[in-house]
Amino acid sequence: MHALQTAIARCLGRAVLLGLAGLMCASAAGNAAPLRIVAIGASNTHGWYVGNQGAYPAQLEALLRAKGIDAQVTNAGVPFETTGMMLRRVDKDVPNGTDIVILEPGGNDRRFFVSKEQRAANIAEMERRLQARSISVIVYDEEMPLRYRAFDLIHFTHQGHAIIAAALLPRVMEILDRRRSDVLPRRNGRHHRGHDPAPWWGWPI
Repeated sequence: MHALQTAIARCLGRAVLLGLAGLMCASAAGNAAPLRIVAIGASNTHGWYVGNQGAYPAQLEALLRAKGIDAQVTNAGVPFETTGMMLRRVDKDVPNGTDIVILEPGGNDRRFFVSKEQRAANIAEMERRLQARSISVIVYDEEMPLRYRAFDLIHFTHQGHAIIAAALLPRVMEILDRRRSDVLPRRNGRHHRGHDPAPWWGWPI
């Protein structure tokens, strides 16, 4: 009888420990910070003709959330801007705590007679400033085929924005994989002291 009581007590003890562990994991996931992304660009980033909800930042956020990643993609596109204008506001429009910036420099530099050299220098300076703040930068500067542009041959259609979001997704995932690899050794180093941090962005690692 005593042996049976001891066995029951052990089973109950294990159940309690498992329950506590489950609650701790749920709490950690609930407290995990969202993945914060800011998209800097001009009218195409803003969503000319398709609106903010049709533009690639919103479509990228939906793709990330479909993968179970708690992502917040802020649309910081301003119509008619050149890369020089983006450079002047990048520090203000990218708040502390941002994880990734997507820079879509667009074609206004060419329309406003900004040289290729100055355009490249502006993009490089934005990258430098953001990386100095430990923010990862993705520059999306690919040419969009005309069939995915609106009648003005400048702004992207909804499908064009979907193409950009799909192209950005693996680049964002690559950054997350790289950062996850950096976090794992630190998690393992602290595990024996009971300080296992919450997984990033609600994405179990």
